[in-house]
Amino acid sequence: MNPILDLSEITQKVGRLFIGGMPGHKLDTNTIRLIKDYHLGGIILFRKNIVDPIQLARLCRDIQKVSFTNSGIPLFLAIDQEGGRVARLKEPFTQFPGNAAIGASPDPEESALRFASTTAKEMSLVGLNMNMAPVLDVAQPNMDPHLAGRCFSHDPIQTTRLGRIVIDTLQQAGIMAVGKHFPGLGRSDRDPHLNLPTVHATLEEMESVHLPPFAGAIAAGVSAIMSSHATYPTLDPGVPATLSSKIMTELLREKMGFGGLVISDDLEMGAIEKERPLPEGAADAFIAGVDLLLICNNQERLIESLELIRNKVLRGDISYERLGESLERIASCKKQFLSNRPRTSFKAVREYFEALL
Repeated sequence: MNPILDLSEITQKVGRLFIGGMPGHKLDTNTIRLIKDYHLGGIILFRKNIVDPIQLARLCRDIQKVSFTNSGIPLFLAIDQEGGRVARLKEPFTQFPGNAAIGASPDPEESALRFASTTAKEMSLVGLNMNMAPVLDVAQPNMDPHLAGRCFSHDPIQTTRLGRIVIDTLQQAGIMAVGKHFPGLGRSDRDPHLNLPTVHATLEEMESVHLPPFAGAIAAGVSAIMSSHATYPTLDPGVPATLSSKIMTELLREKMGFGGLVISDDLEMGAIEKERPLPEGAADAFIAGVDLLLICNNQERLIESLELIRNKVLRGDISYERLGESLERIASCKKQFLSNRPRTSFKAVREYFEALL
């Protein structure tokens, strides 16, 4: 046990590593407790949390108010808004057909630009600040159906080009972009929501097809990259990328030079939970090099995971320096994207969406 570290202080530091979900469309007491007592790093919202633009703007404002009043630190407010099948913001938010349709359009670059600029504007209006997009997986023959319509192209060069446009456009408008799913899910043989996939790609294929879009995203200054819940026998046999220090740290950080945030895909997915209990999975992901741990539904499991990592830090199983590295990256991203954001204007929200009707 490290006597220098105060228990509540270390609990709050570890809390910043987590992005959690919430049950409904109003700020509830359990979510408030997560923010106040555990200093949660962010919240991810889904369709169940959204009624309409005004309600969403009010919810985002209320969440940030609790966090800022409590700790002075704003939260990541994230959503999956890829377009097409994976779009949590429904009408009257502008609807787009998704990455495959962008890639197949007569002017893909213009389509990517239009998607990202409109999405960034609408997200900013209601107070969201992180889009779990774009998907940078390169489409492959016989691809698992869970990726259908979500990939820009079978061509890594085209995927890289369109991914960079989306990243640049989102981030220039103040919305953090999250490139996913590193190091590429195009060859996955299963849906990671249900089971652990294996990507049977040679090292040459990984380097020529699947990694280039992520290299392009890093060159574009992408703020975050999301890990894949798949195994890659040529990179680290038998270990899901999310839990692999060879992939998360040696490949992504050291070889490819990524200095931004690494975010896990949802740790409640079957690909991880069927392999090991969630708290251990979260701890292993953090040890492997993940900065932000995503647990989208079960808040009690999130607390269990947080407490396990806290206890490992207190025992010295996880170094305080390792914790500090992630906290520094999180603080840097929040300073860049979350400080000095304009206050939400319900009048502006109402006028914008009324004009769309």
